[in-house]
Amino acid sequence: MGERRSALNKEFKVGDVAVYPAHGVGTIDSIEEREIAGNKHKFYIMKIIDTGMTIMVPTGNVRNVGLREVINPSEVDIVYDILRERDISINEQTWNRRYREYMDKIKTGSIYEIAEVLRDLMLLRYDKELSFGERKMLDTARTLIVKELAIAQEMQEDDLAEEIDEIFAD
Repeated sequence: MGERRSALNKEFKVGDVAVYPAHGVGTIDSIEEREIAGNKHKFYIMKIIDTGMTIMVPTGNVRNVGLREVINPSEVDIVYDILRERDISINEQTWNRRYREYMDKIKTGSIYEIAEVLRDLMLLRYDKELSFGERKMLDTARTLIVKELAIAQEMQEDDLAEEIDEIFAD
């Protein structure tokens, strides 16, 4: 899918907005050279918008860690299609096995996989009470989706969160 293209040989510049898997959207604050074990390496110094966390990403390891550009507006519709999908079967496995499966999807950094987690948990909560871990994961998936879609569409996060809530209001 489109989001994989951006991580392949992308060189980010200071000020660029990027997505770091499981942490969300951040800005490249600087590009620094550090010496590690006698070798010099270049790093992107990235600040995650939502948490303020600073992450160092080796510039030569962008592909392996999954750092990617924010999706473009043409990819946004795919995310909405995933969120609106109702012809799915939510796995009847135990909550902790489901939790691990969803966590693996979030760790991929793929907005499409995260959208599946959000959709599944939003729908599951109509059938049963979510465990504490599932509620926390629902919040994480929702935050990751809202932040990236708001940036991709140049919308306010509150407005976008309302749009997503409306998808599940039926």
